[in-house]
Amino acid sequence: MKLDRLIGILSLLLQREKVTAPELAERFEVSRRTIQRDIDTLCRAGIPLVTTQGAGGGISILEGYRVDRTLLTGPEMQAILAGLRSLDSVSGTRRYAQLMEKLAAETGGLVPGGAHMLIDLASWYKASLPPKIEAIRAAIEAGRTIRFTYFSPKGESQREAEPNCLLFHWSSWYVWAFCRQREDFRLFKLNRMTGLSLGESVPPRQAPLPDLDPERVFPPAYEVVILFDPAYRWRLVEEYGAESFTQTADGRLRFAGGFPDKDSVFHWLLTFGDGAELLEPADLRRDLHQLALRLARRYEEEG
Repeated sequence: MKLDRLIGILSLLLQREKVTAPELAERFEVSRRTIQRDIDTLCRAGIPLVTTQGAGGGISILEGYRVDRTLLTGPEMQAILAGLRSLDSVSGTRRYAQLMEKLAAETGGLVPGGAHMLIDLASWYKASLPPKIEAIRAAIEAGRTIRFTYFSPKGESQREAEPNCLLFHWSSWYVWAFCRQREDFRLFKLNRMTGLSLGESVPPRQAPLPDLDPERVFPPAYEVVILFDPAYRWRLVEEYGAESFTQTADGRLRFAGGFPDKDSVFHWLLTFGDGAELLEPADLRRDLHQLALRLARRYEEEG
């Protein structure tokens, strides 16, 4: 992956006076032409690199530009390596572990021996998620569309999209892509995608940054008030924070918050069993009462 190589090349140049193109090509297992394109990319990014020919020549950072060779301190390098290590936890490969080995090979004493932070982004969907991530990565690098079946609260649909980047947010993986059916950029949740395949080649499209404000992506349609049994204090603290509720005179916990739709309210409430009571809004309370009656009738018949 190009970003991997750029990080690796820059790290080596920060640690050594000079590196040759053949050495970089061998280390990152690409052609010398690819290395030259990477060097051009770093130069365009504002890193002044100098290439000298002949015996003792190579690629280096302009001497007057580099003030401190330890631009990346030990803790900073550990943070980078922890982030790279976390990507292997979802990709199902050793791609980033191999990159770490390449980065660490030339850092000498820069990287402390013990890791103080471990990040595991693996989900319950270990069998289905990594192939999707790898397929979308391949589509982004090759400049191709992706085709898939998408499941949403509005129903099932066939989509073709131009992927821009993968995102890990709200404890789930998404792809930010230009949807050809909607003619706009959309966030697609990977767990809702099936039948993923690569489509045609497309020219790169200028993409805006995704707006990940929860109130924009999940606009609250229902403002609810719920009373919880004190035994569920830990869940409210974990999911919404210690400031999300107040304690009433009888010891119960009064929670107020917004939800994007009725199903979200009901799904969450039912996980508390009889340890939660919906107070407001009144129409939602009536709907929940009707749902409880239907469930009671269903299980009475099966009993």
